Amino acid sequence: MKTVKENRGEHLQVAIVGLGVGEQHARAFDRNQHSQIRWLCDFDLEKADRVRNDIGCQGALLTCDIDEVLNDPVVDVVSIASYDDHHYNQVLDSLNAGKHTFVEKPLCRGMEELSKIKELWNSRQPEIKLQSNLVLRAAPLYKWLQHVIKSGDFGNIYSFDGEYLYGRLSKLTHGWRKNVRDYSVLEGGGIHLIDLMLWLVRENPVEVFAVGNKIATQSSEFVYNDFATSIMQFPSGLVGRITANFGCVHQHQHVMRVYGTNKTFLYDDSGARTHENRDPDDEILPVSLQPLPSGKGDLIDDFVNSILDKRDVTERTQAIFDAISICAASDKSMKTGRPEKINYV
Repeated sequence: MKTVKENRGEHLQVAIVGLGVGEQHARAFDRNQHSQIRWLCDFDLEKADRVRNDIGCQGALLTCDIDEVLNDPVVDVVSIASYDDHHYNQVLDSLNAGKHTFVEKPLCRGMEELSKIKELWNSRQPEIKLQSNLVLRAAPLYKWLQHVIKSGDFGNIYSFDGEYLYGRLSKLTHGWRKNVRDYSVLEGGGIHLIDLMLWLVRENPVEVFAVGNKIATQSSEFVYNDFATSIMQFPSGLVGRITANFGCVHQHQHVMRVYGTNKTFLYDDSGARTHENRDPDDEILPVSLQPLPSGKGDLIDDFVNSILDKRDVTERTQAIFDAISICAASDKSMKTGRPEKINYV
């Protein structure tokens, strides 16, 4: 396994796999002063060439074969932004090749895939970094909220509600998602809010009950639930509810409500605000921070730094495994029609 350069004056050599969202990965790595794009990999070489020209990374090599990327001993980092059902095999192959791996959400699909990735990652870490692009953690609003909750200002958190309003029905009915076996809207979108929930409340749920339907897509080729809601019980008594609503007649949006014994936080179409008093005449306090990161590549600088600094990011990677475990238990509950224990790997 090749040793990554330790000198910050040298560049990590990066390969981007998949150039849909991956184009934003490529732009972020290109902007980073410690990384350099070596490969652009996509089924469509014309697209890869366009991205290379648009970004201006003229030295980047083009391929439609990921094996060329993984067999290149110069590559330090593989950034995966392919279709969801390709992530698992590509993550395994990347880790086996000794590459640091950054992958779009979801990391993988289901417990069988997750267990195999965890086993392989255990044999590679802490030297090899593995992260998934759950990018809402980079939003200024949620960074602020995490700090305030951690400080104790909210008191005891007893309820967390998060809604992932996708609002892009055609991507289910006409895009690649309709061709993915057992496509999960929780893994494909709701996982963003599951990850935020784990980060903000700092504990993991133990049991979940979930239901869903496919009313919005009932006359389409998409055959899985386009709506799913998952209710989780935490050891402290906290109740979490995460909804993935892909078929909604609504713009793409994230809705969140955090209820504590001292404060309430709300974010929806009316903006972010807090309630700090039960008096109906008391002022509602707006929070003027951005609810979205500046782009899909906002976690990449920190990922690069974690490699160069040889920083231990085990806790962050484990949180990604935990989020997949919750999605898998939720999807199982929808099939069995009963509450399911969440088995964490």
